[in-house]
Amino acid sequence: MKTLRRPKIRDQVANQIQQYIVSEKLGPGDRLPTESKLAETFGISRMSLREATKALEFLGIVESKAGVGLTVRCIDMERLTEHLSFHAGLLEADPQQLIDSRVILETGVLPHVVQRMKKDPAIEAGLREIVRQFESARDLKTFIAIDIQFHRSLLEASGLQPLVAFGDLLHVFFQRFRESVKKAGWKEGVESHRRLIDHLAAGNLDKATAELRKHIESHKERS
Repeated sequence: MKTLRRPKIRDQVANQIQQYIVSEKLGPGDRLPTESKLAETFGISRMSLREATKALEFLGIVESKAGVGLTVRCIDMERLTEHLSFHAGLLEADPQQLIDSRVILETGVLPHVVQRMKKDPAIEAGLREIVRQFESARDLKTFIAIDIQFHRSLLEASGLQPLVAFGDLLHVFFQRFRESVKKAGWKEGVESHRRLIDHLAAGNLDKATAELRKHIESHKERS
């Protein structure tokens, strides 16, 4: 029989603080009670409380400032994904699930992209500018950075900001697929991006969806 691991007091308190933030409907910049008040509320020592708040500070959930105390932070997705990028290397995520997740997420926003692109020409111009940047890529690291920027901008073009955050997390775990792309495959990847934009600009949702699906599922060969 497997022994159940007892959660550390620090983790329990960190969870209670998060629940407090939610129940009190606190937002970025709002102040939390003093250390003394929180310690009294949770029935713990101030040392245990500080361990918990340090953990939450590391994750970017709260911030401690001299003379101000603890305040709620606006979640920094870049910082969070950097933290997750380390763990991504340790996680044996199922390749097919990752590919399918990206297909569902990115093709799912295309109807919104098409509608917003009709009203705002800057969206198409911005995506085409990113594709032009591929021409200056001389190494895999640069190519990957531009590719991530393109797909993030595609999600942003939908206007559905919560899905951008999900996309950032998926890109972390998808990193190893991009690193397996050979230089010979760069050209087709870039052309696929161009065709996708052409279909979106023409309002052809079916062709845009098929193009994006084919583009993402091409990674199956390298999984």
